[in-house]
Amino acid sequence: MYAPEETPVINNSDSETESIYNDESTRILPPEVEDTKDCMKSRHILGILGFLGFANVYAMRVNLSVAIVAMINSTQPAPSNNSFDHCPVPNNTNSSSTNTNGEFNWDESTQSIVLGSFFYGYVLTQVPGGRLAEIFGSKRVYGIGVLVTSIFTLLSPVAARINFTLFIIVRVLEGMGEGVTFPAMHAMLARWIPPLERSKFAAYVYAGTNFGTILSLPLSGWLCSLELDGGWPLSFYLFGILGIVWFIFWMFLIYDSPSTHPRIDRQEQLYILASIGPQDEDDKTPIPWCSIIKCVPLWAILVTQCGQSWAFYTQLTELPTYMAQILHFDIQSNAVLSAIPYLTSWWCGILVSIFADSLLSRGYLSPSTSYKLFNTVASVIPSLGLLGVAYVGCDRMGVQLLLALTGAFGGAVYAGNQMNHIALSPKYAGTMYGITNAAANICGFLAPYVIGLIIEGRETLGQWRMVFYLAAGINIGANLFYIAFASAREQSWSVSQRMSTIN
Repeated sequence: MYAPEETPVINNSDSETESIYNDESTRILPPEVEDTKDCMKSRHILGILGFLGFANVYAMRVNLSVAIVAMINSTQPAPSNNSFDHCPVPNNTNSSSTNTNGEFNWDESTQSIVLGSFFYGYVLTQVPGGRLAEIFGSKRVYGIGVLVTSIFTLLSPVAARINFTLFIIVRVLEGMGEGVTFPAMHAMLARWIPPLERSKFAAYVYAGTNFGTILSLPLSGWLCSLELDGGWPLSFYLFGILGIVWFIFWMFLIYDSPSTHPRIDRQEQLYILASIGPQDEDDKTPIPWCSIIKCVPLWAILVTQCGQSWAFYTQLTELPTYMAQILHFDIQSNAVLSAIPYLTSWWCGILVSIFADSLLSRGYLSPSTSYKLFNTVASVIPSLGLLGVAYVGCDRMGVQLLLALTGAFGGAVYAGNQMNHIALSPKYAGTMYGITNAAANICGFLAPYVIGLIIEGRETLGQWRMVFYLAAGINIGANLFYIAFASAREQSWSVSQRMSTIN
């Protein structure tokens, strides 16, 4: 069993709930402070709406990955069943099933620009989103981010038909709206969720990204197959409207912290505040930028998130194209099968996070060991799965099983690096998450661009193997850096800033 090196200090004064974190310990509650027994708690409502918010924004993010197959005019001839380095077209597949007569004549390079344009805006608002949430509250920042994303999703079909440049601008603006959501939610989790619940709770909330992807891919595929209005614009209209409806519920039901919630059960409020400590509601103290930038454990998080994002976006943005052009799935089958990895990631992410929190609460693992162990699971096994996809080639069933395996173990990331920011500095968790997520999501446009350069119109097994090898190598290498330099100790500059605010 793990035993902390030091005993946390529990004060009995009115900053009484503030215990100083040592490197590996978690907060110990006074015995008289217990959580409410209510089955539906205020933080549960936050979790449900946070889950649905991420489901909405991810549905709006990934629908283009399917819609673009129907949007482009793809009339290349099907490869011969005897063609070397191509997969044979199955006998029950129409030879033209992977060809589409879309409205736009975009080559692979142009498609990469389209798929990556969202991330130019997404990266820009990560750090501002985290800081704005810390200063003005996560409720408004997160809610307005989803609303902006919804509005520009609704405008996407119109913009695409008017002008290519206008379409790219709309996608960039959509990305800017969604860019604030993750750091804003991270700042909210730091205020609302007790330390021993964070991995599990984050898995529930952020699993909305998987649920949105699972919902968006097959539904977008079905909508794109409809004749009405060309089919593909419906996938933008539907999810844009759902996002606006969600925004109304969010603004009426959610509050920035337990202290400001007018309907929270008093016992739950005391429990959260005793677990987390003073909230610093109106704190606008300057950020210690130099200390944050020089924080090596933060760099460890940034590097591993970049590696995981490269592999993730290789799969998210390019998998539908691989399924269509290499394995010759029609658009509806393609969309359903592309969603399987996110279904397994959703289920396994929650189960692994519950298991990780259980190990922590029993003292079997220290927080640092837990982060490194589960981050390794989330990086190495999915990378091996991608290498397996490259190896099995045209084996359709083998590819599907390997991608499901890849998604399942990728869900362990919630117990890996995702909560590490809060351990390093609860006070600046939103800003720090914005920094690492901005860097990681550069891969959102860099990976499609590099893949476009690798493929260059040569839709062959050999070219796609290079894509999978690159993604696996980057992911595994980044995880090794995380293992070497990650930490769960609250940084000294964070402790001093927090204590100076309290005093």
